[in-house]
Amino acid sequence: MDWNDVRHFLALARQGSVRAAGASLRVSHSTVARRVEALEAELSARLFDRTRDGYVLTEAGQKMLPCAERIELEMAALERGLAGDDERLCGTVSLTCCDSFVSGIFMPALRELCLGNPEIELEFIIDSRSFDLTKREADLALRVLGKDQDPPGFLIGSKLAPVIVCSYVATAHEDRLDPERPGSDPRWIGFQDRRVADVMIARCSYPQVPIWGAFSSLEVALQAAKAGLGLLMVPTYIGDGDPALRRLAKPDLRHLADLWLLSHPDLRGNARLSAARRCVTRGLAPQRWLFTGAGRPSDATGGHEFATRRDDRPDVS
Repeated sequence: MDWNDVRHFLALARQGSVRAAGASLRVSHSTVARRVEALEAELSARLFDRTRDGYVLTEAGQKMLPCAERIELEMAALERGLAGDDERLCGTVSLTCCDSFVSGIFMPALRELCLGNPEIELEFIIDSRSFDLTKREADLALRVLGKDQDPPGFLIGSKLAPVIVCSYVATAHEDRLDPERPGSDPRWIGFQDRRVADVMIARCSYPQVPIWGAFSSLEVALQAAKAGLGLLMVPTYIGDGDPALRRLAKPDLRHLADLWLLSHPDLRGNARLSAARRCVTRGLAPQRWLFTGAGRPSDATGGHEFATRRDDRPDVS
């Protein structure tokens, strides 16, 4: 039995469609279908029923699933063990990150790593889902965890920086949207998942300002705020880094989470991953001000400087 066929079987069992399974494995949907059909032919058993709603495991497929998952865990452990002893500064470094704003902060440091080690190839994946590092879906993960949350015990991690949320208005639209200005007509930009935002806005300095819209990501919500569609509550590493935004007079800084760099302990000795971890950690230093909540540093060329007021201090309660 070919392990690659088993991998495609597992992906299809989890995703329910050949397109989604192909996307998860980064192959074409036809490759998934061909691999699964080959496995069915080898086993002389139908593993999936093809329905209008997708692929559903047959009784034979359900019997095979736990065995296939055990094989997957053993193969992943074997791969990690071999990779953990690799002392060469060459090969792929697979890094996953929660959003493109964080990736932009670390990309200059990663550029230096790759230019200094031309045999290292960087694979950078932006995805909010939690990649399974035990299965080597990624080698390193930049992840945001709750302020009082620790990473899973089977991973090793470094806490890089706090994630502090702050309230902003677009400078081009502050006359119309700033809630401190007479005659303004402000509103908060909303997210599709409003559970957290609703609570935060209810406890902020402008709870009477209505919530408007439903945006699916930080990127789209930022575009909406800069277009003048409303006020925005986002992490300082987004808002303070964008000159088109300024903090509200009462910014309501709140330390809600922390940014972590996570990896699997079996890969601790891998030379290229160790270099990548050091690179990410060092690369944060010149950009740490984005995470501290202290505001923008003074611009030596005479540009805008954030004044840090007493009410600008993060709420860490």
